[in-house]
Amino acid sequence: MIKEVVAVLEGMFTVLKHLVQPPVTIQYPEEKRPFAQRFKGRHELKRYDNGLEKCIGCALCAAACPADAIWVEAAENTDEERYSPGERYARTYEINMLRCIFCGYCEDACPTEAIVLEDHYELSYYDRRSAIFTKEMLLVPPPPGAPDTPIRVKPGMFDRAIPEMEDPK
Repeated sequence: MIKEVVAVLEGMFTVLKHLVQPPVTIQYPEEKRPFAQRFKGRHELKRYDNGLEKCIGCALCAAACPADAIWVEAAENTDEERYSPGERYARTYEINMLRCIFCGYCEDACPTEAIVLEDHYELSYYDRRSAIFTKEMLLVPPPPGAPDTPIRVKPGMFDRAIPEMEDPK
């Protein structure tokens, strides 16, 4: 009998202790919570500073995806219609967000660092079709002053899929 009374008193003390503390509720749409540094949210397809897409259509991200959520279809670049610096680009790039487990393997497999899991977490869908993110939805806009793809370039201007990079110091 004494144990039960002590348990009830401990419970009441806990309730009273929390009554005087400020609430921890966040008013979500107006206030957003800070993220952990390694948070993995919605994907983005990145661009180079000159406006060209980083994705070269190699489909290594699709091969690395354990949930089989990514579909990549490559096409050939021409000097009249250039999307990426390589000889190929991703004509079709789709991610089924209902299948994605946000593991980051696609990000790790990409040789050009084109696909990046950013901090966008507001993902909701009304039907299955709207959960399939296309290339147009994933591709970031070109930097200010850079043209949108496709662009016309001089013949032989781009001969490498990954541009030359300086050695890290």
